[in-house]
Amino acid sequence: MNHDRYDDAYIRGILNTVKTIAVVGVSANTSRPSYFVFKYLSERGYHMIPVNPGLAGQHLLGRMAYATLVDVPEPVDMVDVFRASQHVLAVVVQALEMRPRVIWMQLGIRNDEAAELAEANGLKVVMNRCPKIEYGRLSAEISWMGVNSRTLSARRTKLPARGMQRLSLDRVTTTGGATDAADRAARRGDG
Repeated sequence: MNHDRYDDAYIRGILNTVKTIAVVGVSANTSRPSYFVFKYLSERGYHMIPVNPGLAGQHLLGRMAYATLVDVPEPVDMVDVFRASQHVLAVVVQALEMRPRVIWMQLGIRNDEAAELAEANGLKVVMNRCPKIEYGRLSAEISWMGVNSRTLSARRTKLPARGMQRLSLDRVTTTGGATDAADRAARRGDG
């Protein structure tokens, strides 16, 4: 698979099907990106599991933290990696024992050897992307702040029946999530 660019349908498919996400390298420091991602995805209904040896045995946002993936006592659908690229292969080797469906490497993290190993074992892989940003972009939440999500639709969005207003990932445009303008920009190298 080409990991330089992902179709919106691929990312949407992952975010719509995973329910339990282990975040390797999550921080309890509220100003760290890993904390933001953990909190945001938890608020969107994902079952989040913190994995960090420094937090093992403690709770992060009400969730028990574990030292390693091997210590997590329940099945995991996706492993979100907040570790430097040189450490990702070891994380993938641990993850293979758990049999998640997805390995997701955060922004700035890319390890082609780890990706090849994961894909050879039937896992989907995303590199150099943030699930928080992708969720916000694909659900159009990010456009509430004036950011171009590259997703246009005249269809009314499904909103939850109660609680804070949030958009769902079920929002699909007539072109499958991408627009002609976005595709043209990508071909020109603008996007």
